[in-house]
This record gives sequence, C-alpha cells and structure tokens, in this order.
Amino acid sequence: MKYICPLIVVKDITVSRNFYENILGQKVKYDFGENIFFEGDFAIHLKEHYLRLIGEGRYHLIERSNNFELYFEEDELEKLYNELMHHDVEFIHEIIEQPWGQKVMRFYDPDHHIIEVGAPIPLE
Repeated sequence: MKYICPLIVVKDITVSRNFYENILGQKVKYDFGENIFFEGDFAIHLKEHYLRLIGEGRYHLIERSNNFELYFEEDELEKLYNELMHHDVEFIHEIIEQPWGQKVMRFYDPDHHIIEVGAPIPLE
C-alpha cells in the first residue's frame, strides 16, 4: 500500500481553491471538479460529493473539530502573517515560538480546518 495525501472536505470548492491557490500560493496538480489535488500533496473535496461517496445520511462531518491540521513552511513567516491579516483570516494565534525554537502561526481555512505555517527548521 502506498500513502498518497490528506484530503479535507470543503463546502465550496471555488472558495477553497482560491484560498489555497491565491492566498497560500499552492499550485493545482489535478482538478477533477469535485476534488482538487495540489502539488504540496494534499487535496480538497466538495462536501456534497464526499458525503455521497461515504454514504449520505449514514455519517456526519464535524466542523471545527480542531484535531487535524495541514502544515506548511515559509521562509518569510512575518511577511505572510501581515499578508494574511489583509485577507480576513481567522487566526488561532499569532506567530509564537514553539518549545523547540521554531516560529509558527495557526489559523483557519474557509472551512475551519487548522492551517499551521512555520519557519523552516534546520535539521542539521
């Protein structure tokens, strides 16, 4: 078995694509209409379609579960933070320093999935 990517469910595929593509700078790898794969190896999937696939009415989705996040790294963390302030992004917290010294920020995407962006960690 081969692991491919995390897939998050979104209410409006156009709004979410715009957020990830135009605000966070991710590039689309494949666009299948109801689901879109990004070059960063994660995907978004339209909620109505996803529920049909897993058995509509049998399961429900929990918004703001806060138990999963997509993690990105950015060399210019402060610059990105300031840009996000102009896009009405809901921050969980501003830039903070983790116990291991890495600076990070967390915020919600349009569907309230947690996004963490951190400064790269030198691993040497």
